[in-house]
Amino acid sequence: MTFYIDKEIEASFTEDDEALFERVIGAVMEYENCPYEPIVNLVVTDNEGIREVNRQMRDIDSPTDVLSFPAVDYDSPSDFSYVDENPASYLDPETDELILGDICLNAERVFSQAKEYGHSVMREYAFLLVHSLLHLLGYDHETKQQEEEMFSRQEQILKTMGILR
Repeated sequence: MTFYIDKEIEASFTEDDEALFERVIGAVMEYENCPYEPIVNLVVTDNEGIREVNRQMRDIDSPTDVLSFPAVDYDSPSDFSYVDENPASYLDPETDELILGDICLNAERVFSQAKEYGHSVMREYAFLLVHSLLHLLGYDHETKQQEEEMFSRQEQILKTMGILR
């Protein structure tokens, strides 16, 4: 597994943000039975930084908590058959790792939402990472059914990691 964290601002969510990010990636990939080691990029920014990304990429001029930019086309969530059929399009040629995509995380929202929901900053950081990684695996929450499936997966993954509310 390869991951990169680019902190545009100074922010710390745990004693070791990188170690938790690695644990979350591993838990999500295992839960989703991903047959590949992933490559994931994480950018940690603030309200203004994510607002700008949201405006440029989605034409929405407001901040949000997290944005996900998948690099894989899925017929259905976590269906890796398209990757199997098109490895040159999705696997790093040097490492054979799956280029999963990019995450943009708003540190200000991690802190404010942890307070709002009454749980730890670490839990909110892990939750948003799981949420975003599931988006990178093709999950969405545009319909009630999709939302129920995605949110159930999020809670199960966090539960397997021992990260509870």
